[in-house]
Amino acid sequence: MSIGSPMSVIATIMNSATGQPIQKMTFGRMPKPWTSFNLATGELVTADRVHVGKPAPGKFIAPVEVWVTLKS
Repeated sequence: MSIGSPMSVIATIMNSATGQPIQKMTFGRMPKPWTSFNLATGELVTADRVHVGKPAPGKFIAPVEVWVTLKS
């Protein structure tokens, strides 16, 4: 796994309906809850909410989840 720029945020895109992860995505900065972006499938989605978790013990990077609702 390559690391992006120092300020990039690696987030897990989560399906709001099923609670299952869809894909990983790198953002240039922390995504806002109203941001729109394209998934790997090409579908345009809007973030419902952004959840920042607690880092694992001894780790610096906090897990970030972006919850989206798929249209299909």
